[in-house]
Amino acid sequence: MSVFADASDPIPLQPGDALVVVDVQRDFCPGGALAVPEGDAVVPVLNRWVEQAEARGVPVFFTRDWHPADHTSFVGQGGPWPPHCVQGTEGAAFHPDLHVPDDAPIVSKATTAAAEAYSGFDTTDLAAQLRAADARRVWVGGLATDYCVRATALDALAEGFAVHLVPDGMRGITPDTSATALAEMADAGAVLPDGDDPAALDARATGL
Repeated sequence: MSVFADASDPIPLQPGDALVVVDVQRDFCPGGALAVPEGDAVVPVLNRWVEQAEARGVPVFFTRDWHPADHTSFVGQGGPWPPHCVQGTEGAAFHPDLHVPDDAPIVSKATTAAAEAYSGFDTTDLAAQLRAADARRVWVGGLATDYCVRATALDALAEGFAVHLVPDGMRGITPDTSATALAEMADAGAVLPDGDDPAALDARATGL
């Protein structure tokens, strides 16, 4: 059953929260090697959340794909994706307009050739960092709804955090896979953005 966030405060961050910004990297934005449709539309939304988090003393974490050049997910190694977010390349950099505070923790994932990792929690210390920051509720946004946002949100729930999705702060690759991901996250206990019907929420999350 879907659960919806209270929209009375457009950015309802409070003590005990953390913001997790997932993979807003050049290669996942228009013009990138694995672009999400309208992926760059999340940047101004997430910037507002980051700025409010800073103002309220809420910690912000940024995840990123950080692949070696021979990563298992790449087509040249038999994987499904074109090469993207290769360590140290421009494509792996965060979107140039994304506000990343100088002291913000950056969590790199899928850093070894042999293992894929969609979730920001997969073989990283993100859960430990969140607990060290006394976070109990995690707000998740970024790219892409149907892959890394989904996996990160589900793993956050499995780690015992309450999870909310950032309104307008995510985009997906396709409508069908995004709708499935949104339903899966909601069924697992994630709180979806305020009271949209499923069709409207899916359209917003996929950038249609």
